[in-house]
Amino acid sequence: MGFVLVQHLDPKHESKLGDLLAKSTRMPVQEAAQDLAVRPDHVYIIPPNTTLSIAAGVLRLEPRGEARGPHLPIDHFLKSLAEERQTGAIGVILSGTGTDGTLGLEEIKAAGGITFAQDEQTAKHAGMPLSALRSGCIDRVLSPAEIARELARIGRHPYLAPVQTETRAPEAAAEANHFKNILALLRSAFNVDFSAYRDTTVKRRIMRRMVLHTKESLGDYAKHLERDRVELDALYHDILINVTSFFREPETFEALKTRVFPEIIEGKDPNTPIRVWVPGCSTGQEAYSLAIALSEFLEDKPVRPAIQIFATDLSDTVSLSKAREGIYPENIEAEVSPERLRHFFSKEDSRYRVSKVLREMVVFAKQNVASDPPFSHLDLISCRNLLIYLAPPLQKRVIPTFHYALNPSGFLVLGHSETVGAFTDLFGVVDQPHRIYVKQTTVARQYPHFHAEDHRLGAERGHMLAEPAPSPADWQREADRIALGQYVPPGVLVNENLDILQFRGQTGPYLAPAPGEPSLNLLKMAREGLFPAVRAALIECQQQGAAVRKHGVRIRGEAVDREIDLHVLPIKLPHAGERCYLVVFEESVRRITPPPEAVRLEPVEGADGAEINLLRQELASTREYLQSVIEQQDAANEELKSANEEILSSNEELQSTNEELETAKEELQSVNEELTTINEQFQVRNSDLGRLNDDMTNLLGSSGVPMMVLGTDLRIRRFTPAAGKVLDLLPGDVGRPIGNLKLPIEAPDLEALIGEVLDTVRMQEREVQDKLGRWYTLHIHPYRTSDNRIDGAVLVLADIDALKAASRKPEPRTPTPKRSCAPPATR
Repeated sequence: MGFVLVQHLDPKHESKLGDLLAKSTRMPVQEAAQDLAVRPDHVYIIPPNTTLSIAAGVLRLEPRGEARGPHLPIDHFLKSLAEERQTGAIGVILSGTGTDGTLGLEEIKAAGGITFAQDEQTAKHAGMPLSALRSGCIDRVLSPAEIARELARIGRHPYLAPVQTETRAPEAAAEANHFKNILALLRSAFNVDFSAYRDTTVKRRIMRRMVLHTKESLGDYAKHLERDRVELDALYHDILINVTSFFREPETFEALKTRVFPEIIEGKDPNTPIRVWVPGCSTGQEAYSLAIALSEFLEDKPVRPAIQIFATDLSDTVSLSKAREGIYPENIEAEVSPERLRHFFSKEDSRYRVSKVLREMVVFAKQNVASDPPFSHLDLISCRNLLIYLAPPLQKRVIPTFHYALNPSGFLVLGHSETVGAFTDLFGVVDQPHRIYVKQTTVARQYPHFHAEDHRLGAERGHMLAEPAPSPADWQREADRIALGQYVPPGVLVNENLDILQFRGQTGPYLAPAPGEPSLNLLKMAREGLFPAVRAALIECQQQGAAVRKHGVRIRGEAVDREIDLHVLPIKLPHAGERCYLVVFEESVRRITPPPEAVRLEPVEGADGAEINLLRQELASTREYLQSVIEQQDAANEELKSANEEILSSNEELQSTNEELETAKEELQSVNEELTTINEQFQVRNSDLGRLNDDMTNLLGSSGVPMMVLGTDLRIRRFTPAAGKVLDLLPGDVGRPIGNLKLPIEAPDLEALIGEVLDTVRMQEREVQDKLGRWYTLHIHPYRTSDNRIDGAVLVLADIDALKAASRKPEPRTPTPKRSCAPPATR
């Protein structure tokens, strides 16, 4: 492997780093030059006053320039390395101050590379390694010698140097089984099915972890995961690929301001908030960027609706906790303009915290976009660079979910490498270069795969997806199976409302569009003579749940009359709560036996006899139909009477319940008044507490006295800025045990002294000296609460260096007066 060393150099002085390194390694060391190809076992040094990157295997140099914010050459190079080498990139952060390199390591890890940081004990300046470690993107924290040994081992691993050997079928089958076992372990532990993710992404992440654990066999690593829950957690978070930044692809945010936000607020009720969903939010930069962009857009608008942003992710303990905290390293100055930093952030030592107003706009929650129910009534969904990690079947579930969640004319924003695929009927293009889409209106607003009962059962099973609802295609296939097995004649498939779902064969002789408004209702399309028979047959089939046949049904056509047999068959699918019906029209053969009603009538001879006999048959059929209607009406009347009695009884119960509700309402009003009073008291106390906290912060910050407060467990609770400077403390050290810190003062028995103060409740005092030789008096006081309990200790450092220096100077000697030998004067 080749090595590139990027260091913070003085832009105006020549670097001697190359000469120094050449004395410590047998590898050739040279200064990087434009278009210089990187070769294995060579070391390349960044020149002064330049920005270094790599592309197509060669080094690229650019003048440093006057870019706003701090110069971050390490981040710049590591980002280009991640894009160039992907899984073959390795990033190492050694001793240094600031936060340079953190964002670059995040990019390397997202691309599948490996990351290292120097440990705090061997680092002269631990700022850069600690910043990278707090970001959660570090795979190993080691000393420089241990990092060198790991690099030598990794360089020989198949992950970086794959051996081109043909895999035999049995070995490939075994590897596939081990891969499925690993996915099953993840599914069992975290209730997430990664089999719907792209195999290449998941396998690349598994291989990363195998490299770090010196496992060359997938079977060995699967056994290791069964024994080690910590490693299973690490693999889970590795697969989730938590990488993002503020205002990623800035031109997309400009397109949102010009083409999307104006459409959202047009005609919007001021009392209705703007609702935005950011699935796969990682550590929150995308959600906060949208909140900033929306706030800036609404600044000069007369109507300013509230902003609600829902940001979700699968990584609750890592990504979402950081997002809720809203603290980011100072190298975000390269992504966020100075105006936005002043307006929406506050500087805390070497880090930036998102303002409280912005944090209150965003709600962070854990959610699986593939299986959990989505948010609803949304104006905008920003799902950038998430779909590229999902397999096509899962994408086909997620995109209709977004369509369901959006308001009419809501917007969807995807990443540059993503599209809506085949769902052009669901989304129309607004801005193709920036992947902005608008929701299209469809016939039914139906959520594609979530139903409450199915989701509950799916949650109990852990990972199984909900059973999909029957679609019209399912009904049609079932109808095909029945029709092909029993009948060939034409027919129609209708639902319980008698609306036609499918025409089967040539149904023109039996059905015709009715005048007026278009309708697919079977009864409205039935030709003359068919209506009574088909209605009676459908009612009988609905009541009995069995097939019904009607013989000798006469239909008046445009040219000739027809006599058919009518068949109605019920159809029910296993997972459906409703039924459909197959209505079949079969041309009948004229029967010799007349209908029962015609037996009692003497046939009429002559020219008009055939017509009279036909009218008699139609009259008998009509009587039969009317008789069935009368019976149904009588049954319906009885049911209505019974229902009326039940309604009267229910009305009396509702009147009684209403009286109880009136009483409960009065009680609730009384409780509400009490709660309002208590809420006002809490608001006043909260305001007082906030003012008191501000007073305390300003008092401690302006005192200039190094002070530190510890709990009874010797963990740091708070410290003044002066203490941070004297003791080399960072905001992230709050909550850490003081024994784990390497303080720059000579006090080896500091923990024992604090313990003695807590035990004896007496102040302790000691003179200490820092690494620069400056003297301080260390005062350790017990921390007393308002109820006189001891709840920790307070450490105060008093600078006595000047007094010490004065005490070390020798005192000037006073000269002894000489005695005079002259005789005393006399008067």
